[in-house]
Amino acid sequence: MPDTDPAAGKAPSPNPNEKLVRVFDTELETEAMVVRGLLESGGIDCQFSGLENSPDVLPVGGYTVLVREEDAARAREVIAEYRRTPGEDLAESDWSGDPPA
Repeated sequence: MPDTDPAAGKAPSPNPNEKLVRVFDTELETEAMVVRGLLESGGIDCQFSGLENSPDVLPVGGYTVLVREEDAARAREVIAEYRRTPGEDLAESDWSGDPPA
């Protein structure tokens, strides 16, 4: 992870001795990249890594997002908000079938 300027409002990158916690797993690289972007835009520095097996060779494995242990609870909140679908707030009877203007 690149170092960031603490004065800019972001925490510096973890040093190699810091404990990192896995907060998100997926089989889709694009989804892991979206989560990484959401966390970073929220000021949570993270690492993104692929698990050992390539999906082309063996269809198990995937991608993981890691954060500092002290950022894990906040990161999980951001991820939970991401996982909520916009339709959860609307009853089916409220949806006219046309997209909102």
